[in-house]
Amino acid sequence: MKKIFALLIICLVSTSITAQIDRSQMPKSGPAPTVNIGEPETFSLSNGLKVLVVENDKLPRVSASLIIDNTPFTEMKPGTQAMVASLLGTGTEKTSKEEFNEEIDFLGANISFGSESATASSLSKFFPRVMELMAEGALIPNFTEEEFESEKNKLMEGLKSGQKDVGTIANRLSTSLSYGSDHPYGQYVSVESVEGIVLKDVKNVYRNYFVPENAYLVIVGDITKKDAKKIVKKTFGDWKKAKPPSTSIPPVKPAQYTQIDFVDMPNAVQSEIIAQNTVDLKKSDPDYFPVLVMNQILGGSFGSYLNMNLREDKGYTYGARSSVGASRYASRFVASVGVRNAVTDSAVVEIFKEVDRIRNEEVDAGKLEDTKKKFAGSFVMRLEQPSTVASYALDIETDNLSKDFYETYLEKINAVTQEDIKRVANKYLKTDQMQVVIAGKGSEVVENLEKIEYKGKIIPVLYFNKETERVEKPEFKKELPEGVTVSSVYDSYIKAIGGNDVVSKFNDMMMKGNASVQGMSISFTRKLTKDGKMLELVQMNGNTLSKQVFDGKKGFTAAQGQKTDYTEQQVKDAKIMSGLFSEQKVSESAELTGIESLNGEDAYVIRLTENVREFYSVDSGLKLATETTAEQMGQKMTSKLMYSDYTDKNGVMVPMMLSQDLGPQTIDIKIEEVKFNDGVTASDFE
Repeated sequence: MKKIFALLIICLVSTSITAQIDRSQMPKSGPAPTVNIGEPETFSLSNGLKVLVVENDKLPRVSASLIIDNTPFTEMKPGTQAMVASLLGTGTEKTSKEEFNEEIDFLGANISFGSESATASSLSKFFPRVMELMAEGALIPNFTEEEFESEKNKLMEGLKSGQKDVGTIANRLSTSLSYGSDHPYGQYVSVESVEGIVLKDVKNVYRNYFVPENAYLVIVGDITKKDAKKIVKKTFGDWKKAKPPSTSIPPVKPAQYTQIDFVDMPNAVQSEIIAQNTVDLKKSDPDYFPVLVMNQILGGSFGSYLNMNLREDKGYTYGARSSVGASRYASRFVASVGVRNAVTDSAVVEIFKEVDRIRNEEVDAGKLEDTKKKFAGSFVMRLEQPSTVASYALDIETDNLSKDFYETYLEKINAVTQEDIKRVANKYLKTDQMQVVIAGKGSEVVENLEKIEYKGKIIPVLYFNKETERVEKPEFKKELPEGVTVSSVYDSYIKAIGGNDVVSKFNDMMMKGNASVQGMSISFTRKLTKDGKMLELVQMNGNTLSKQVFDGKKGFTAAQGQKTDYTEQQVKDAKIMSGLFSEQKVSESAELTGIESLNGEDAYVIRLTENVREFYSVDSGLKLATETTAEQMGQKMTSKLMYSDYTDKNGVMVPMMLSQDLGPQTIDIKIEEVKFNDGVTASDFE
């Protein structure tokens, strides 16, 4: 009976409490929790090096980060700092590159270098020796001509590859337009600038800027201040005191008016869009926290305005993001997205729509509270890492922040209101001075870009080249000469590769080549027959990565143990493209659509099917590329296979370099073996 009575009392109390809750109102947030960041132990050396030590003995490991906080400077030859970074760690005055790396591996340590930084980590028992190696690599490097030429060639190869990447080109133009080409943040590294660098330039930049005046050494882990001081004095005590050259940074000027800044990438399979404007914001400013929250809602998370619109609602992209910088020297607001060509103009319109939304509409109270909670969660998780204490302390030093900046971090986030969001959005998102930088395929996107209106006015489109220079509007599509047809283009191609009499002698062909993907070597095999069979095989260390087979009637793809039969459309496409030299026949569906520029060369474009286009040089007649469109995860993605380095094989000109673009990456396949009427069997197509 007592239990029943007690249960009744509980129910009555519960009901009473429930009745007092107004569920039409969102509960108010409680006070922000008090955060005790703690302070690292600090000391300085006589040469100016400042050291921060955070002791944490949970694991027997220690890490060290050397950061030289110099004022950014404009390079006389852009790329010199990159060369300093790549040459540090390639040997010292005491130790060869091989011996240096062997000892690091033996100790199970990690050591890396930047142009004004160095990092190291290891088990605590090896840390004294690891610090000796880090200091040796950083302070007495041996810059040799041999290593210089090797690293220079690597850098140039990477830059050449980047010339084809829409993201690289868009970022290059966006930073140049934001900051100016004479600003350290507006410079870009080019093949031409790197070509002019000599070893003396690298040594001069290292000598001038790798100095202890503005240097900080952060040590975190299973180590005491006393031991750290002993190790640092031994390893960095002899670092000669010096100051970097004085430098002045030119002021950043905002755009005069809202504009679209376009750079033509004729090979682009999608457009890269960067909407931006300069901002004057520092971490120490009162607006910093409201801007953090505002940007998170606009484009800083998966559930942001931009991402939910462009990805989830419209399906234009895999992701849209935004950020607002808070550098001491210069910053900008950036909203970026990569979209397929057909929706480039629509994506620009939607970006402006979402920016206007956060400027003009009050943010939903629930969304604001959720955003604050996510900030709190991520902040607390970061505090679990000992390195966070050191990095926060370093921020306070370098960014001139108040001592309680991070202790009151959550309190300031929690204080952001709906009115604050609108206020900072209007202050820092300057829709009347916004530059919309786009790298994309002009022949497919410019016509609609030039029609975009904002606030009742057409947004002007300005044109630039890959070197960020202003140019006149390019000629995207050229008129076809009279008499040029699909048949005449095919005839020119057959003639260019050797003529009908030669190519008709062969019944099949095998070609083999190799490529490097992220440092891994892969092999490529292609086999074709006159009657329309095809095999493409990609392997690594003898293991099959992917395989495509078409026997003239049906086909399949196989990858990662999964086999997928060709769709009806894929069979149709394969039949049209089948044959040893498919240009010997003209498909009924083939259509000559015009002349487009491909890598600076005019090409006739023939559309074989809805999903396949091929490009033939106007000058040489040779095939330059095959473009294929396929649907992936509900989106249409386009890729190109480029043909180059044509070489005579058995009287036939064969492309010895195949370049396949895979999104931002391009794989270059170097063909090393070509055989006609040899090496192909019926079993290849089973």
